[in-house]
Amino acid sequence: MKLVFLGTSGSIPTVERNLPAIALRRDRELLLFDCAEGTQRQMARAGLSMARLKTVFLTHFHGDHFLGLPGLVQTMALMNRTDELEVYGPPGTVELVEKLLGLGYYTLTFQVRAHDLEPGEELRRQGYRVQTCEVEHTIQSLAYALVEDPRPGKFYPEKAIELGVKEGPDFSRLRAGQSIRLAGGQVVKPEQVMGPPRPGCKVVYAGDTRPCERVVELARGADVLIHDCTLANELLDKAIESGHSTPWEAAEIAKKAGVKQLVLIHISPRYV
Repeated sequence: MKLVFLGTSGSIPTVERNLPAIALRRDRELLLFDCAEGTQRQMARAGLSMARLKTVFLTHFHGDHFLGLPGLVQTMALMNRTDELEVYGPPGTVELVEKLLGLGYYTLTFQVRAHDLEPGEELRRQGYRVQTCEVEHTIQSLAYALVEDPRPGKFYPEKAIELGVKEGPDFSRLRAGQSIRLAGGQVVKPEQVMGPPRPGCKVVYAGDTRPCERVVELARGADVLIHDCTLANELLDKAIESGHSTPWEAAEIAKKAGVKQLVLIHISPRYV
């Protein structure tokens, strides 16, 4: 799994920072969380293939989080894409996407399927799930948690060899969770040569939000929490008014949730 931060600025891009968009590459699948203007150029700079992009998750409908979507879709059509693209977001996403696809004149070569998500709704995908919760912003907004399924335990080849297993295809079968039968009839089970299952990775993107307990619960034990830090601590009153957080507040949320790593984004353009 790899995170690529395509944009970390808030509201207005700067010379050094584009607007919010986070790509998550998992095996051969590419997911995108928010899609600000300029996202397709940032993907090109980062060497990310648009052909691998399968799903876009929008946190909310402020322009700096979704205005890159129509340009991205038009470019995909010019590249003769045929694979379906899914777009998820809070209630109103279906209507928003319909309006965005009606902008300009171009011919779609693939289907864009939009979905409205209710706060607390969960998506089940192959090898992982995506959880949601509502956050505290000036308009309805969702936070997302991508939670991988448990991974197989560590494989111990020396234990397999001691039991008479020869290195090769049988090693692969045991790693895949399959029992094997040796020439003498003895059955070797995966649990005899592997450690206990290991938890998968958990990555949480809170979007634009004030500190809230729902994010704490969603991010509980996460490997990475990506959290709003729009304004410095001395501008707390303005952060409260605009529905954003300060770095100090984001750190408190991360501490309460017991996350391993905190990434601060949505930085005000006043901080060049």
